[in-house]
Amino acid sequence: MNKAKRREMFERWRAANPHPQTELHWRNPFELLIAVILSAQATDKSVNLATRGLFAEAPDPASMLKLGEAGLIKHIKHIGLYQSKAKHVLETCAMLLEHHNGEVPREREALQALAGVGRKTANVVLNTAFGEATMAVDTHIFRVANRTGLAPGKDVLAVEMKLLRFIEAEFLRDAHHWLILHGRYVCKARKPDCPACIVADLCDMKNKTKAE
Repeated sequence: MNKAKRREMFERWRAANPHPQTELHWRNPFELLIAVILSAQATDKSVNLATRGLFAEAPDPASMLKLGEAGLIKHIKHIGLYQSKAKHVLETCAMLLEHHNGEVPREREALQALAGVGRKTANVVLNTAFGEATMAVDTHIFRVANRTGLAPGKDVLAVEMKLLRFIEAEFLRDAHHWLILHGRYVCKARKPDCPACIVADLCDMKNKTKAE
């Protein structure tokens, strides 16, 4: 895909949704961090249901630790992998208190040193909580990048690097949200909704279909 097509894609997404936001509910960087840790292999809807009560009872690392594993599991037991996630959340809270005065760090290395936090989670926090131009590549973004021809790559890191290189600076801060929402609701895995797609005419898959 050439530069002109890529720019047109993001101009359309921006026109349709000028201020895209994550669908996870959060009020501060700590809540976002915990929500993203919980969201691995889970829907944002299920995480929001859990964190509604969880954050009311434990809005900071110290109060989260006081819940203990059993108290935390009470809130998140309907989320997949809840036992390992509970351990990661409590370990992360302890690390935040011990090493960062209870605050979420703004540095990638420090974020990725926390329990249950990988590159994708760190990118989400850096982008959404702190406004940095990072690209968190999940399954939706990986699919959209490859399927459309926007930034094809064999693995998530390759796609991330290409997106960071190809996307113009004015779009980069919001690009993660546009791409994930497009993958979640339009460019779906099993049955992409091409008739409803506002960038269908720019998509490599659509063009290949026409050629065939």
